[in-house]
Amino acid sequence: MDALCGSGELGSKFWDSNLSVHTENPDLTPCFQNSLLAWVPCIYLWVALPCYLLYLRHHCRGYIILSHLSKLKMVLGVLLWCVSWADLFYSFHGLVHGRAPAPVFFVTPLVVGVTMLLATLLIQYERLQGVQSSGVLIIFWFLCVVCAIVPFRSKILLAKAENPYPETSAGFLSRLFFWWFTKMAIYGYRHPLEEKDLWSLKEEDRSQMVVQQLLEAWRKQEKQTARHKASAAPGKNASGEDEVLLGARPRPRKPSFLKALLATFGSSFLISACFKLIQDLLSFINPQLLSILIRFISNPMAPSWWGFLVAGLMFLCSMMQSLILQHYYHYIFVTGVKFRTGIMGVIYRKALVITNSVKRASTVGEIVNLMSVDAQRFMDLAPFLNLLWSAPLQIILAIYFLWQNLGPSVLAGVAFMVLLIPLNGAVAVKMRAFQVKQMKLKDSRIKLMSEILNGIKVLKLYAWEPSFLKQVEGIRQGELQLLRTAAYLHTTTTFTWMCSPFLVTLITLWVYVYVDPNNVLDAEKAFVSVSLFNILRLPLNMLPQLISNLTQASVSLKRIQQFLSQEELDPQSVERKTISPGYAITIHSGTFTWAQDLPPTLHSLDIQVPKGALVAVVGPVGCGKSSLVSALLGEMEKLEGKVHMKGSVAYVPQQAWIQNCTLQENVLFGKALNPKRYQQTLEACALLADLEMLPGGDQTEIGEKGINLSGGQRQRVSLARAVYSDADIFLLDDPLSAVDSHVAKHIFDHVIGPEGVLAGKTRVLVTHGISFLPQTDFIIVLADGQVSEMGPYPALLQRNGSFANFLCNYAPDEDQGHLEDSWTALEGAEDKEALLIEDTLSNHTDLTDNDPVTYVVQKQFMRQLSALSSDGEGQGRPVPRRHLGPSEKVQVTEAKADGALTQEEKAAIGTVELSVFWDYAKAVGLCTTLAICLLYVGQSAAAIGANVWLSAWTNDAMADSRQNNTSLRLGVYAALGILQGFLVMLAAMAMAAGGIQAARVLHQALLHNKIRSPQSFFDTTPSGRILNCFSKDIYVVDEVLAPVILMLLNSFFNAISTLVVIMASTPLFTVVILPLAVLYTLVQRFYAATSRQLKRLESVSRSPIYSHFSETVTGASVIRAYNRSRDFEIISDTKVDANQRSCYPYIISNRWLSIGVEFVGNCVVLFAALFAVIGRSSLNPGLVGLSVSYSLQVTFALNWMIRMMSDLESNIVAVERVKEYSKTETEAPWVVEGSRPPEGWPPRGEVEFRNYSVRYRPGLDLVLRDLSLHVHGGEKVGIVGRTGAGKSSMTLCLFRILEAAKGEIRIDGLNVADIGLHDLRSQLTIIPQDPILFSGTLRMNLDPFGSYSEEDIWWALELSHLHTFVSSQPAGLDFQCSEGGENLSVGQRQLVCLARALLRKSRILVLDEATAAIDLETDNLIQATIRTQFDTCTVLTIAHRLNTIMDYTRVLVLDKGVVAEFDSPANLIAARGIFYGMARDAGLA
Repeated sequence: MDALCGSGELGSKFWDSNLSVHTENPDLTPCFQNSLLAWVPCIYLWVALPCYLLYLRHHCRGYIILSHLSKLKMVLGVLLWCVSWADLFYSFHGLVHGRAPAPVFFVTPLVVGVTMLLATLLIQYERLQGVQSSGVLIIFWFLCVVCAIVPFRSKILLAKAENPYPETSAGFLSRLFFWWFTKMAIYGYRHPLEEKDLWSLKEEDRSQMVVQQLLEAWRKQEKQTARHKASAAPGKNASGEDEVLLGARPRPRKPSFLKALLATFGSSFLISACFKLIQDLLSFINPQLLSILIRFISNPMAPSWWGFLVAGLMFLCSMMQSLILQHYYHYIFVTGVKFRTGIMGVIYRKALVITNSVKRASTVGEIVNLMSVDAQRFMDLAPFLNLLWSAPLQIILAIYFLWQNLGPSVLAGVAFMVLLIPLNGAVAVKMRAFQVKQMKLKDSRIKLMSEILNGIKVLKLYAWEPSFLKQVEGIRQGELQLLRTAAYLHTTTTFTWMCSPFLVTLITLWVYVYVDPNNVLDAEKAFVSVSLFNILRLPLNMLPQLISNLTQASVSLKRIQQFLSQEELDPQSVERKTISPGYAITIHSGTFTWAQDLPPTLHSLDIQVPKGALVAVVGPVGCGKSSLVSALLGEMEKLEGKVHMKGSVAYVPQQAWIQNCTLQENVLFGKALNPKRYQQTLEACALLADLEMLPGGDQTEIGEKGINLSGGQRQRVSLARAVYSDADIFLLDDPLSAVDSHVAKHIFDHVIGPEGVLAGKTRVLVTHGISFLPQTDFIIVLADGQVSEMGPYPALLQRNGSFANFLCNYAPDEDQGHLEDSWTALEGAEDKEALLIEDTLSNHTDLTDNDPVTYVVQKQFMRQLSALSSDGEGQGRPVPRRHLGPSEKVQVTEAKADGALTQEEKAAIGTVELSVFWDYAKAVGLCTTLAICLLYVGQSAAAIGANVWLSAWTNDAMADSRQNNTSLRLGVYAALGILQGFLVMLAAMAMAAGGIQAARVLHQALLHNKIRSPQSFFDTTPSGRILNCFSKDIYVVDEVLAPVILMLLNSFFNAISTLVVIMASTPLFTVVILPLAVLYTLVQRFYAATSRQLKRLESVSRSPIYSHFSETVTGASVIRAYNRSRDFEIISDTKVDANQRSCYPYIISNRWLSIGVEFVGNCVVLFAALFAVIGRSSLNPGLVGLSVSYSLQVTFALNWMIRMMSDLESNIVAVERVKEYSKTETEAPWVVEGSRPPEGWPPRGEVEFRNYSVRYRPGLDLVLRDLSLHVHGGEKVGIVGRTGAGKSSMTLCLFRILEAAKGEIRIDGLNVADIGLHDLRSQLTIIPQDPILFSGTLRMNLDPFGSYSEEDIWWALELSHLHTFVSSQPAGLDFQCSEGGENLSVGQRQLVCLARALLRKSRILVLDEATAAIDLETDNLIQATIRTQFDTCTVLTIAHRLNTIMDYTRVLVLDKGVVAEFDSPANLIAARGIFYGMARDAGLA
């Protein structure tokens, strides 16, 4: 049935118990409604038909006359039949227009239509047979009604849930003036907007549609390129001579992403271009009307109605222009959003299929940048694109009208403009070069930040923050240097563009006056020219912006195109259809590599795995075990050979990939919930005990990268996902490594082994656990990327090959007997749950029954809380289930909330506080801020002065038809104009300097605070959110705020000076200023409130897109293995759509605002003209020209002013966020100057806990209580205990990652709380459980401060058994580790951590036993090294495998945060306490 309902967006499952059964509000799936439910009445009628017809044949009662009722029945029956056919044709219509409806949309209308026709005919047949009332048909119609109730209810629910886009139902005038937005504007003013208030998207704006169109266009480009290559290929063997004659070979053609964009969005651009053309032509009518008005004023005899008509026409023309311009902007901005949506979707889809070599070349950060920054650039470019043709057109028209006015002297001005173009071109080229460099720096800064955030815990434990801080600040320094240079360059362009319209006017008038003494400058000529030059100014002003946006977009285009052209994984590398019978997996002479330029990792493999077999893959670290699994998944590049794999696949990677969603969603992974199978899966994977402890059970939200689960839990959730998927083939990459040994036993027995849930399925198990090998069907032994041996366990043992040696080395004699039976202890009536709890992590809720804490507090606290240690197997304590009082029961319903971990990112509400602006002003520098404002006041005064002077000059012509003292007039005019430009340039330079200063100060504060934030902050805040702050918000502070402030000041002073001039020339205008100001303020208030909330909603809905994207990139191999790429594309589209839902209203809000504001501006034009007509007796033409030509500019200034104000408000939010993140609580100081430990401390390494208690956060229960113990220098102490006993917490306290609630820790008599964190942490060493490496050289990973000599480092590598590996690398110590150390195996990474510890050689070593991910060989190496190299040091080991600590001096057994036992292992076993029980379980006692 599922196949009948189709797949993808339009498809749905036939049955979904989550939707229909396990819910408060049940509904049936669309598939069920459209298939079975619609067919039930039809099936009934067709089944009953034969018997009923037979019955009617034999029981004829004579016919009944055709009545009105009978006719009505006929008509209704035919109507129903027509409706079904209409349905069918609609489906065909969809098919023709590229939407592929599911087959059910063809089948059901056909079945229903034929049945309706049958029912109609049956009515007539019954009439002819004399049946008065038909039971069969009554039941049929009754069934029809009953079955239609469910879809009817669903449609009502859907209509209620959806908030339809109002534009579709708006009337003509409402659409013309954008009145349909008013409702939201008022609502947004009264209440803060929330996501539920936003409208749904129109069908054509949804990601699904937009991305599909762009993808098709891009595929077309790729095909054309491929064809081009193919046609060029035969001509390859032209002779050398020909080649010389023909010149160089043509460059290989690449698919053009630009063409794909044009093919997809070209039509929208054409429509917008038509609007733009009309608007451009209209803009030239007003100067002509101005010329008529001035002539009318100059002619006292003209009838008054002429003047009123001209004023009315001016208003009408301005209104037309406003409306058309707004519709143009609407079109173009919507296209811009579609640009971004399409690009994001295409990049997301590409990221799911790129090869591993591509992934290694570019980090997650860089790929996310493509999606965030580069896609945004295209959105920003859209509004400017039409200027490419519109600017030249406006320039040509303006010159034409100027020529008519002033004759050839215009050419002087035009020549000056033309000269400016190459100058600006040169600046733009320079700017572009800076842009490219700066993008590179930004990428590397974000990449480094992303790594710092991922490895922050390691940095804290090693006290390495200063080194990384220095690296980030180094990059930032370079970035700011480039920004500064670019900003100063930008001010020179500002100067030329501000002055150019004025200089053009000046030169033109100068030439005009001097060329011919008879040329008289009168008001008409001067002011019509000024207004034409003002029109000219806009395209000239926009050109530099266009050029800079084009350069940025071309850089982005290249980056995107390069990414999209990268190699993809070959879906055909693994043959999934055919295979030799009886086998599930076969590889014939397969050779595989991770990248074409690397040597093959696996070569000449010949492997055949029978159906249903359990195969173990074993071998030393780095021999290619994980690579083999990747090769089977098609993740590696196949150089030769064939791989066949039949059936669906489930994959458990070595490092579990966990999504940021509930635990249940992680296990189901997109499958429907089958409660029985789900329960069975949890049981088999030993997850039930964990669910008891997690605050929300299986509805607990799991943080990013599974932060609030222990390593063991993550691995088991990952395994549960595989088990639940019920696939045919299971590829298990060492799933038993991260769990404790008895849990591993449980999982092997219940899941993987011959008796497990997966018995009968094909299982490939990579493992280091020897004890499981006898139960496997056969074993593949790998060495150096080749199969060294293969066969069943007994056969391999007899062969005495490498496998037998391997076993003898790692299964010591006393353990030999245990190989088979070491688990018998487990089989007893031991309480299994207690054993399983060992491997789980409680979420430190620590709320016990007798706590007076209400459920609400627990809920809030759970939202804020995360397991402090992201990796230790266990800390905190199990949470007893609380019994809730009746008053508390209410809150439990929201199951998901109790398990929430990360706080939702809140959208701030209300206006941005003035303090934020004040903060920014302080960051810029208060003197600088004041200077900028004063410079702008001066500039406005100079501009007004120049124009008043011009007005006086033109009035000279009235007195006498000649003009004298022209030189004086020209000189003063020029001086005032140039002064204006000079002041603007100074202001721009001051702003540039201030902006860079602010960028430096804000980033520095943010960085320093984040590096010093306590670990708990990073556990509860998703790294995507912090990264968003470092990338998007810092980008706004760097590059957006300063220009926005400049433009705001510019338009503000423009508007003010316009009103001053109009009021000075026609004082009557003062009367209308008040009502216009009220209207303006009203529109502005409604707009600002709504648009600000929309902008905030937009930025809050943006982070999840990138978080989900980076999650996808990291888990791509798992997503592909489970064949869920399509589902993830849909999830991404949904997240992008959620973001678009706030984008579209934001665009409309700007249009709505502009219509309102431009109406105010057009009223200013109308009244300026009207009052000029009314008071024409007292006015001279110069003043009228001055006031009306100024009023023509006011619309633009007013509009721009509001736009910049709200832009500033929405962008200053970035400063608000940066400030907020710069003020979070920090940990203790790194160095306390008055209290530094003596040189060479600690000399002995004695550790003493005195009445020590600690809690994870104020208000929580204690995790360790009154812990008192004394470890002598040089002792080796093993720390054991059930999960939640506080083992990891104890080591975290030693490093002061957790601070004491009471009591103290003394190391060699010094209280650790009295010294700085770095003084403490740099003297301790830890080998953490998860080995974390940073991208950079191996040397940097071992010694970031460069404080050790080359010999020391090689010595450490020698001891940590990495010497051979490193010396075999051409780069040696400068071997580049990729992000997270991906290019080293997990075992090698662990050895690097050991080398770090050896280098530091401190007196105290903490070992959070990491032996889990390592094969036995490496494990033995590490243990041996620790025993020899740290023999004089104090070693504290958190042990998971007891055999590693049996020879330690003492063992500390913790239980519920207190010391339960503390003595030598032998004494503890003799005492038969807790430790004895654990040792017996592990087969050691």
